[in-house]
Amino acid sequence: MKVKELFNKNDELSRRPSLGEEAADKLRDMILTEKYPAGEQLPETELADALGISRTPLRDALRILVSEGLVVHQGARRTFYVADPTIDELAADLSVIGALEGLAGEQACANASDEMLAEIQTLNTQMQTQKDTLAPVELFTLDMTFHCKIVEAAGNPSLTEAHRQFNARLWRARFVSAKTRSRQHNQQNMHQRIVDALMARDAQGASDALRQHMNNAVDNIKLALAERNATLANQSKPN
Repeated sequence: MKVKELFNKNDELSRRPSLGEEAADKLRDMILTEKYPAGEQLPETELADALGISRTPLRDALRILVSEGLVVHQGARRTFYVADPTIDELAADLSVIGALEGLAGEQACANASDEMLAEIQTLNTQMQTQKDTLAPVELFTLDMTFHCKIVEAAGNPSLTEAHRQFNARLWRARFVSAKTRSRQHNQQNMHQRIVDALMARDAQGASDALRQHMNNAVDNIKLALAERNATLANQSKPN
């Protein structure tokens, strides 16, 4: 007898987020919006108390964020900190994910259905029309969905898995890049260039646009750090 035959339809489990997953969602938003900046220690007891949970689900949440590259676990006491990779480390990872997304764009032009490409186009339209109304984290989530759908449209499971792993490590860096205000118009133009190439099934054009998009991210991150340092310097000046 097959295992499935042992169960009734009503026996199927519904997917509900665990306390750890809910806590990870909250902490992820706080890290992305820099309420907890890069390099900051994450005090487990205080966080558990503030979230109204025990240390066990909190540790589950922190482990999720470690797997995403947002948090690191280090030191003799194995303390959790917000990850603070160097620009060189980020540039190296971004070059890899640029190659992965470039390949995804190329393969999506060959393998994606018209419906898949239309969905990607719709996501881009949503970003363009809702950029002034969505919260930064919401807009970023839409942006990452856009990129992940392109990878999915390539129809290459190995590529999808490799992209998932690198994208997790670059989650915060890509958020910083995406919200750099002085470069947002350029970002929108790049997204449109990507969509235009995909809709035309221009494999080389889609690949080039996606690679360039990731190359721009390094410059965006450097600019964002410079803007943040300038803001902090102004705030520290006496009135």
